[in-house]
Amino acid sequence: MTQRFRITLAQLDPTVGDIAGNADKVRAAHEEARAAGADLLILPEMFLAGYQPRDLVLRPAFVAHVAREMAALASITRNGPAIAVGGPHAEDGRLYNGYWILARGRVETVVHKHNLPNEEVFDECRYFTPGAISGPVPVGPVRVGFPICEDAWHPDVAETLAESGAEILIVPNGSPYHRGKQDLRLAHMVARVVENQMPLVYLNMVGAEDDQVFDGASFALDLGGRLAAQLPAFDEVIAHLDFEETAEGWRPVETEKAVLPSPIEMDYRAMVESLRGYFRKTGFRRALLGLSGGIDSSMVASIAADALGPENVRCVMLPSPYTSRASLEDAAAVAGALGCRLDEVPITGPFAAVEEALAPLFAGTEPDVTEENIQARLRGLLLMAISNKFGELLLTTGNKSELAVGYATLYGDMCGVYNPLKDLFKMRVYATARWRNAHHRPWMKGPAGRVIPERVLEKAPSAELRPGQKDEDSLPPYKVLDDILAGLVEEDAAVADLVARGHDITTVRRVENMLYNAEFKRHQAAPGTRLTRRSFTLDWRYPIVNRWRDPG
Repeated sequence: MTQRFRITLAQLDPTVGDIAGNADKVRAAHEEARAAGADLLILPEMFLAGYQPRDLVLRPAFVAHVAREMAALASITRNGPAIAVGGPHAEDGRLYNGYWILARGRVETVVHKHNLPNEEVFDECRYFTPGAISGPVPVGPVRVGFPICEDAWHPDVAETLAESGAEILIVPNGSPYHRGKQDLRLAHMVARVVENQMPLVYLNMVGAEDDQVFDGASFALDLGGRLAAQLPAFDEVIAHLDFEETAEGWRPVETEKAVLPSPIEMDYRAMVESLRGYFRKTGFRRALLGLSGGIDSSMVASIAADALGPENVRCVMLPSPYTSRASLEDAAAVAGALGCRLDEVPITGPFAAVEEALAPLFAGTEPDVTEENIQARLRGLLLMAISNKFGELLLTTGNKSELAVGYATLYGDMCGVYNPLKDLFKMRVYATARWRNAHHRPWMKGPAGRVIPERVLEKAPSAELRPGQKDEDSLPPYKVLDDILAGLVEEDAAVADLVARGHDITTVRRVENMLYNAEFKRHQAAPGTRLTRRSFTLDWRYPIVNRWRDPG
C-alpha cells in the first residue's frame, strides 16, 4: 500500500501583537487538520507574533509571551497532528526568527532563519541573529526541511538540507505583495527544486499590516518544478495536500489550482485589502474623505466602498469660490453610483474670514500659492472636525506622482490616516479606475457597474484653487512625469538614462529637484498601500536635507 503524508496549509491573516488571537487561529486550523487526518499543520513565518512585529521583538516581555503561547499550543498536539508555526525565539541571550515545531505535546525543536533580509521593507538584521543551518526535522514518516522565507531565495540552506537527508522542503513565508512578486517567488522556488530534486511547499500569509499587504498565493511544486497546487491570492484558506511515497521520493498529489488575477486586479485588491485590514485591526468601521469630483478622490471612494461597504463611507464636497459646477455634479455622480453618503460643506465663508484676518499682514502683496494652500488647509481642518465628531477615519487621496513631487499641501489635502493610492502613479490611477468600472468581484462590497463616470476620467486634472487652474500649469504632463518618476524612484535611473530614452534634460532635472525637495512632506504623509518595490515607506529612506543632485 502506498504510504501517504498529509499536510494542512493554513494560509491565514495574523494581527501584529495579538498573540492570543493568532493562537486561536492556530487552534481552529488544528481542529480542521485533525479532522482531515493530517500529519502536519503548517502556518506562515512569524505567525504567532504577526508580521512584521518590528521593535515589538526588542521587548523581552513580548518574546516571553510568544514562548508561553507556543508551549500552550504544543499541548494540543498530544493526540493530533504536529504544528509548525513561526515566532521569535530567544536562546542563550540571542534572538532568532524562529519556526517552532510542536509535536507529541511539547516543543520538539525551533528552526532558526539563516539568511536575514535587510533590504526593501525588511530590517531583520536590526532584530535577529542569523541562525545556523540546521538539518531536517522528522515528522511522521518524512524528514522535512524548513528553509524560512529568505532562506529559500538562496541555494545554501536548501542544499545543506538535501545533503543531510531532507525529503520535502516546506518554506514558511511572510512575503509582502508588490507588483510581479509571484513570478519572482516561483523562479526562486523552482530553482531550489531543480537543484536539489526535492518537492517544495511554499506557504505565505495573507492580510495587511500598516503599508504592507500579504497576498498568500501559496503553492506546491513537484520534483520537476511543476505546479502541483496553487492557493488563491489574498483569501484566507485552509487546504490539505497529500504526498505519496514513490521510487523517486515523495511526490505531491496534484490538486485543483486557483487562477491568479491580472496585475491590475492584484493592485486593486491589494488597495482594498490594505484599507479593510487597517480598519478591522484598528477597530474602526467608518471612513471619511473629501470628494472633489476628480479621479483620485473618486478612486479612493471606490476602494473604500469595496473595502468597508458604501454605507460605511461618508464623502464630503467642500466647494471653494473656484469650484466648477461640473465638479459638483461629478462628485454627486460618483457618490450616487457607489451608494455613499455625500455632504456639502462650502469653504467660501471660512476662506473669506481667514483672508480678512490676514489682510493687515498681507497688505501690498499679490495672491499666490499662499491663498491656494489656505483653501486646502481649510478643507483639512473641516474634514478633521467631521472625523473627530463622528469617529470616522479620514482617508487622504494623493497619488504617487503628486507625493513624489510635493504637489500636495501639508495639513491640507495630506490630512488623513491612510492613503490607498500612495504607491500608484497618476496614469495607473486612470487605468485602474477603468478596470474597476468594467469588473466586479465577490470580495468587493461596493456595487457592480460603472462607478466612476467617463467625464471624471476624461477631464483635465485640476486642484481648482484659482481661476482656470490645471495640474499641467505646475507639472509636466502626467504621462511624461510618471515615466521620469518611475525611472528616478523605482529604477534608480541616472539623469543621462532618462535623457537617452527621450526626455528633455531640463524637464528631468526639474522633476529630480522637485522629488528631493519634497522629502519633508513625505516624512509627514499618511501610510498607504505598498504596490511596488519602491514605495514611499521603508523602501525609500532619503534624508530630508539633501543638496545632492545627479551631475550627469
